[in-house]
Amino acid sequence: MDEMEEELKCPVCGSFYREPLILPCSHNLCQACARNILVQTPEAESPQSRRASGVSDYDYLDLDKMSLYSEADSGYGSYGGFASAPTTPCQKSPNGVRVFPPAAPPPPHLPPAALAPVPRNACLTCPQCHRSLILDERGLRGFPKNRVLEGVIDRYQQSKAAALRCQLCEKAPKEATVMCEQCDVFYCEPCRLRCHPPRGPLAKHRLVPPAQGRVSRRLSPRKISTCTDHELENHSMYCVQCKMPVCYQCLEEGKHSSHEVKALGAMWKLHKSQLSQALNGLSDRAKEAKEFLVQLRNMVQQIQENSVEFEACLVAQCDALIDALNRRKAQLLSRVNKEHEHKLKVVRDQISHCTVKLRQTTGLMEYCLEVIKENDPSGFLQISDALIRRVHLTEDQWGKGTLTPRMTTDFDLNLDSAPLLQSIHQLDFVQMKASSPVPAPPILQLEECCTHNNSATLSWKQPPLSTVQVEGYILELDDGNGGQFREVYVGKETMCTVDGLHFNSTYSARVKAFNKTGVSQYSKTLVLQTSEGKTFISEEQTLPFPVPLERFQLRRMSPFSSTLNLQPSFSGRSYFELRSSSHPLSLHSSLQSLNSAGCNFETQSAPYSQLAILCVFPVAWFSFDPGSAHSDILFSNDNLTVTCNSYDDRVVLGKTGFSKGLHYWELSIDRYDNHPDPAFGVARVDVLKDVMLGKDDKAWAMTEGGITKGATVGVLLDLTRRTLTFSINEDQQGPVAFENMEGLFFPAVSLNRNVQVTLHTGLPVPEFYNSRASMQ
Repeated sequence: MDEMEEELKCPVCGSFYREPLILPCSHNLCQACARNILVQTPEAESPQSRRASGVSDYDYLDLDKMSLYSEADSGYGSYGGFASAPTTPCQKSPNGVRVFPPAAPPPPHLPPAALAPVPRNACLTCPQCHRSLILDERGLRGFPKNRVLEGVIDRYQQSKAAALRCQLCEKAPKEATVMCEQCDVFYCEPCRLRCHPPRGPLAKHRLVPPAQGRVSRRLSPRKISTCTDHELENHSMYCVQCKMPVCYQCLEEGKHSSHEVKALGAMWKLHKSQLSQALNGLSDRAKEAKEFLVQLRNMVQQIQENSVEFEACLVAQCDALIDALNRRKAQLLSRVNKEHEHKLKVVRDQISHCTVKLRQTTGLMEYCLEVIKENDPSGFLQISDALIRRVHLTEDQWGKGTLTPRMTTDFDLNLDSAPLLQSIHQLDFVQMKASSPVPAPPILQLEECCTHNNSATLSWKQPPLSTVQVEGYILELDDGNGGQFREVYVGKETMCTVDGLHFNSTYSARVKAFNKTGVSQYSKTLVLQTSEGKTFISEEQTLPFPVPLERFQLRRMSPFSSTLNLQPSFSGRSYFELRSSSHPLSLHSSLQSLNSAGCNFETQSAPYSQLAILCVFPVAWFSFDPGSAHSDILFSNDNLTVTCNSYDDRVVLGKTGFSKGLHYWELSIDRYDNHPDPAFGVARVDVLKDVMLGKDDKAWAMTEGGITKGATVGVLLDLTRRTLTFSINEDQQGPVAFENMEGLFFPAVSLNRNVQVTLHTGLPVPEFYNSRASMQ
């Protein structure tokens, strides 16, 4: 019952209701609080003038259209429409409702009955719905008292077993010491001495302890509510038109004389039954809300767990890349060390050889100088010819490149890091994550694959960082003549031998993993060449072909194709069409030049050009998502066709969300009756499902523009330029509809039972968009 406490508190004072009044708008207000927030109105708005103008006392729903000024977003305030209204600043009650400051408190020596009368032409504004009500000559007595609410408050306070509080304390109520059975009021000692002195007429009242007074109040019969117009008459009938209890005198001579009335007891039972039925539906909603809150709390915990798991997986993947880079770094450093040792060996050998040669030359020079010093002509001439020939021979030996270094000091190695840097910059999360876990493609193990005569053995393994438990594998092999692939193995083993192959034929094999939730992408195609006495296995076959010496810029053409055709020779330019499959592709291309026709390509060819990487993103194939759609949406045609069983607008989303790339899809109008207003566009995943698309800030949509039965609506989402464009029957609808599109967007449609649409996906970009892009 703790949740009920807010229903039992006054919106002005924030305390439990004291003598609550029922306003015409069905809200409640303490009688004292109602008196405090009254505002004087001009004579022109008196009840008499309203009756003279034909306005009923019960037309309170139209009162907010009068000159009373009320701001729905800031409470109600200045009543600026009245020239005579005092400009009094507002203040907030304990529960946040803005009210006027209370009137001056009554003198402490006066009893509650001696309060000042309500001023004429007073106006009262409901603090909850801000309806403005002009009081008649009866004042607050014209509002009935809510006896049921008083009884509920009494039972609630008794159930809480709280200490009884004084009902006349102005601020913090003190604990009550006595209760007057005649006044039916609890008093603390100061309030009893001030408001209920033991003299005069009050001396005959019986004062009892608070606990005894609570029991006597509980046992005393409930006060019968009296008519507000005829205070001596009890309510005996129920006015169906005014929806309020009335007395017998109201039916005879009052304003309810011409209205339809029914027995009070019968309507009491009927409304109790209706309230019970309404409570059953509300109870079901409350039960669903509690279950939903449990689900959300579980989601919070699951998100935290998944975040930790995903972070660990991401760190492991990045660490694996770093380890692979470190291993490659060690290999490259090993090659640099080998080059370093080779250069040092060559230079040192040349130093040793030159040193020996120089020592021999120096010895010969010293010997020749000593021979020249001899004065014996005959002896000199005997050896001079041979010595001259020896000197010339030694000189010639020094002139044949001996004094040229055999090795340069520079390292001819040049690290090509551009492809790796490009791959690092492209490292990102996959944007279209499958709703169910899909195993990663297997990795072919070339060292364990072999061919022998007319059979081939293939081996593969699961990727090391895959988090999906694989239930089996599918091995496909083509027929050797460029035909379709066929399944040759389905099972859990990671090795398979295929027999019945032909000699001197080339085959292509590929493997994919599968389980109950999905099938992985194919592994890299393995090329098998079988021949008598020769075996050749590679992951990709290199086909050298001649190209012009002029290097041309690679470009992509539309539409794309999944095949790559190579011609053995050509002149001029050549372009290859690439169509995307259902999986992302990365194509590596390098060019090589051949200088003369017919030469040996393996020995006479130019180096390959810089490696070009072409990335082809997948075309989006998707359908409508029954899991996130409104319950009134009806699906057919494998969730590609949708309609609705309600006349109200309902929203359905696509299964795939987009955060980057260029995407285009179309919706054909199968049924369009009575000119409904369907909407087409994109939305966030948390868009409202029970209003027209685009009514909140979670959707971007088109709702008009010549839509008829048989029309085709195109939606083009370009997240590279961050724009959204619409077309009808391939005609662009104006310029760009929306700009600055950022985040994750889902295809979305809102429709009712008068509309049926069918979704078409995987379509090429329309010509009008390509032509516009070429002009920019």
